Amino acid sequence: MANASGLFTPPFPGLRSRIQAPFGISRSGFCSYPVIFKRVLCSSAIDGAERHASRSESRVPRLLSKGCKLIGCGSAVPTLQVSNDDLAKMVDTSDEWISVRTGIHNRRVLSGKDNLTGLAVEAATKALKMAEVDPADIDLVLMCTSTPEDIFGSAPQIQKALGCTKNPLAYDITAACSGFVLGLVSAACHIRGGGFHNVLVIGADALSRFVDWTDRGTCILFGDAAGAVVVQACDLEEDGLFSFDLHSDGDGRRHLNAPLRENEPEDSLGCNGSVLDFPPVQSSYSCIQMNGKEVFRFAVRCVPQSIECALEKAGLTSSSIDWLLLHQANQRIIDAVATRLQVPSERVISNLANYGNTSAASIPLALDEAVRSGKVKRGHTIATAGFGAGLTWGSAILRWG
Repeated sequence: MANASGLFTPPFPGLRSRIQAPFGISRSGFCSYPVIFKRVLCSSAIDGAERHASRSESRVPRLLSKGCKLIGCGSAVPTLQVSNDDLAKMVDTSDEWISVRTGIHNRRVLSGKDNLTGLAVEAATKALKMAEVDPADIDLVLMCTSTPEDIFGSAPQIQKALGCTKNPLAYDITAACSGFVLGLVSAACHIRGGGFHNVLVIGADALSRFVDWTDRGTCILFGDAAGAVVVQACDLEEDGLFSFDLHSDGDGRRHLNAPLRENEPEDSLGCNGSVLDFPPVQSSYSCIQMNGKEVFRFAVRCVPQSIECALEKAGLTSSSIDWLLLHQANQRIIDAVATRLQVPSERVISNLANYGNTSAASIPLALDEAVRSGKVKRGHTIATAGFGAGLTWGSAILRWG
């Protein structure tokens, strides 16, 4: 399994004494194995295990020297566009005030018949089409979101809508603006340690549902969107996820949160006549609360350090990457990180002006536009980083295609 340092450790410690060749760590920060095991059986005491191995082959964990690569991407946004001028009719602000401080001019917001699951399915369908992978061949669906349309998660509904006939595992990852990077690392873990072949990673959020539209400090920032990539197993020499670096700091939650709150009870008695604490009152989530100055300081300090750490693990320098792709939170943050890393503006990917901060969707949305426009080409190296609520932040060094 993977740890936060970006290194992999053997997923089956009990097998250590039975393996002659030692495990090694490659320069990329991922685990390599001198011997490729064709089959690992859970129990050698069962005489018929070998006979039944082919039938249950896909369910048996393997220790394989495998890499992973990104082979397809897609995105989707709501139809409703809200401009800075539109917001100026609602709160004391202006297009100039917003654009100078954030770089944002427009954002897309869910309305009418739009829903987040539909956007996620559309983005995933486009990614599968580009990758030329049939939904039936997907082994895992990771839905990176902090705004699911069901408290129990949205990933299984996306799996069903896509027509994944083999009932692959599907689950949600909740890490807000860092979610997509965590999804990429999770996909790598499943491929390298679990024998998965095709993993669909989706970043999708609808933060507009949790915005106080009378608060000009937050309502100007957020939009809704979905983006997706297909991560596929490959031989080590084709490996496209070189390294990663992940962190969290719960102390920073006070600067960016949307906490659960109890609604006011109608009276002090429960429905069965008992007093006070039972039955519990219904709860709902509050609107996003953010200390913009502290979040800015956090991002410009921690994000460059994380990217530099990931680059070092990959044996690369900032001058050797083709593109810098950051979570699209604020153009001043993007510019400050690029300056710290000495990455020229022409090698920085940004579509913040058109969509605002779309949380877990921002990185795959920007990547998809850059790939489809011909800016990002097969073989290009990308340094990417997500950061936000939690506080959680992480970076990854990867190759497209």
